[in-house]
Amino acid sequence: MDTIRHLLSSRHPPLLALLGLLVGIPLISRYSMGWTDVSGMVSDLGIGLLLSLLLYNRSRLLVAPVLLAWGAMQLGSAELVTAVGRMPEPGDLRYLFDPQFVGNSTDGGKIAHPLLLLALGAGGLLCLLLGGQRLAAHLPRSLCLLPAMLLAGHATYQYLVPSEAAQWQQFNLPHKLLAEALSGAQRKAEDWLTADEGLQPPDMRSLTALDLSGEPLLQAAGKGRNVLIITLEGIPGAYIATSRAALSSSYPLDPMPHLSKWAARAMTTPDYVLHSHQTIRGLYSMLCGDYSKLDSGTPKGLELLNNPQRAAQCLPAQLHAAGYSTHFLQGAGLRFMAKDRIMPMMGFDKTLGRNWFPNKPYLDFPWGMDDKAFFEGTLLYVKQLRKKKQPWMLTLMTVGTHQPYAAPADYLQRYPDAKTAAIAYLDDALDSFLTALESQGVLKDTLVIITSDESHGIEKQRLASAWGFSLLLAPEQAQLPAVKAGVYGHVDLTASILDYLQLPIPDAISGRSMLRNYSTGREMLSYTNGLLRKHDGNGLFIECDFQQICRRYQSEGFIADQAHYLGRSSNRVGRLVAQQAAALNQTLLDGQAGQQYQFATRERINLQRVSRDDWADNLIGAQYLELPKGSHTSVKLTIRALNRNAKGAQFQIKTKEFDRDVQLSIPALPLLEYGKPLDVSFGFDNSEERKGFSFHLLAQGQGAIEITDFSVSTQPLEAPALPR
Repeated sequence: MDTIRHLLSSRHPPLLALLGLLVGIPLISRYSMGWTDVSGMVSDLGIGLLLSLLLYNRSRLLVAPVLLAWGAMQLGSAELVTAVGRMPEPGDLRYLFDPQFVGNSTDGGKIAHPLLLLALGAGGLLCLLLGGQRLAAHLPRSLCLLPAMLLAGHATYQYLVPSEAAQWQQFNLPHKLLAEALSGAQRKAEDWLTADEGLQPPDMRSLTALDLSGEPLLQAAGKGRNVLIITLEGIPGAYIATSRAALSSSYPLDPMPHLSKWAARAMTTPDYVLHSHQTIRGLYSMLCGDYSKLDSGTPKGLELLNNPQRAAQCLPAQLHAAGYSTHFLQGAGLRFMAKDRIMPMMGFDKTLGRNWFPNKPYLDFPWGMDDKAFFEGTLLYVKQLRKKKQPWMLTLMTVGTHQPYAAPADYLQRYPDAKTAAIAYLDDALDSFLTALESQGVLKDTLVIITSDESHGIEKQRLASAWGFSLLLAPEQAQLPAVKAGVYGHVDLTASILDYLQLPIPDAISGRSMLRNYSTGREMLSYTNGLLRKHDGNGLFIECDFQQICRRYQSEGFIADQAHYLGRSSNRVGRLVAQQAAALNQTLLDGQAGQQYQFATRERINLQRVSRDDWADNLIGAQYLELPKGSHTSVKLTIRALNRNAKGAQFQIKTKEFDRDVQLSIPALPLLEYGKPLDVSFGFDNSEERKGFSFHLLAQGQGAIEITDFSVSTQPLEAPALPR
């Protein structure tokens, strides 16, 4: 203790400066951002103390680059968590030293944490000024035991009491990278030791097969001649009172009381699993009876564009073949994530977005129609459908509960934040919509399913990122249970609707029907918040984290408020789960070596004078692609002006990985001339795999244009010729 007091005295200002920068600032910033998990504080203490001891009394030539790298990691991690809700991955490290990463955030190019940047800069400068001269005194080596004990205690606690808190709550970025490296080395050692044991391919039948072995809830085809699917942006199952009660959830709030009242009248499926994040992945799984990819690879919805045979087996195409008119209507524009091409490919006769609505929105929301205006416009659409004798299927997609959230001023005054206000606004709007449908008699002849595309999560709520819901309203409601027991998910929605209508179900459709009772459990997989999860159908739940460390729990179902921890899974079990996920991720490209997508729809696009948002103003749907390692990507773009007012329009292509800007050698686009199409081609090599890769085509100008070509093709790089 005397040694520590001596070192912290005024005689050692360099050490005090290092401790202030490497320990004090991270702890203060963690507290100010509400990241108060004890594991995260121990992580900051352990890494900060270790770096302080290693850098004390070292040359500026060594200290300066280490502090610069450490500061970039601290700021970059905070910025990325704020922007997109995740920590950086190893592949993101090149962004952390990019001025664009530090200088931009998703809300218009401003630093989200300017005080943190100022503190890191001032602290680093102070450390370098005070550390200019080498001191004769050296620190006792025994002091290194303190950070070693902290980090060892952190690892032990993680092993014995695994937490479901977000990664940034439990780790700082240097510690996370260190843990990943150590885990990778451990896995390689285990693989080497067990190399002779072999690993049989996993059994995929329970995950990929259609299972209609259960006892039907209805003895005949349902009386609902129409199908209405209402998809709510980002809403988790925890918001439904019936689901909370059925699963004994400790979540204390009731943010959607109106929807909970409708759930009390419906058949509610509480243990309902969302397989992934992102709207297009959720819609694909719901409407095509298949798992979305259990990683961040190219969404299967995009791959569907190159597989018309599989697209013809999706729910809209099947209902179209059965004589239904099929419709997709969403509050946002259609170009983002290429829904303007994917939804028609799935079999929708009409695919409509923001531009269809004849009524004016109540709010100026960058993503599109606010939820009240959306449902009021949808009522007009339903009235048009009901005037025709043909049965119809209508799939709706709201957008108001997407960040930055759409809520009017009076809601913002009544609720603590914009997110909660937007959820309440959606709840009221949906209640009015369902009440109007009931008064018009729609519920008497229509099967209505209310669900969500993904979950925007709930802080410190177990499995909230994978917890979805399904509320089923049918004309024969009295014959259906109020609560549907069993584990179900988005993969089951197509089979359930076709089973209700007693229509043929294609062989490619997976899952079970929620209109049947099953006497046995079933396997289920999910990948959200960087965690791969599996329930084996017999009470065993496995969760694999970012370190590829898998833990076993005893859990009756998939979604549970608590589960009994059984210990870590063996490396063999973890590899089997990973193999199952990889098998489900197999592309829909029929084994093609390359990829080729066409994102142009040749629709009339009215230009805006100013482009303000990379996402909402994007003119093309080429988002979240996977570009393999050792490949070359080629892009062709052709734009023509539809009138003379478009002359002189300025275009720009931005590229992003995981929603962050990536600098590639993309040529500047010339000004558009009337009568002379803008025609540009370019390409780039992918020396490393790119995931979550997006193109953003932005424009500023007047008049109307047509994009006649935006093709993206990726082919393996040709191997260099061998010398003769």
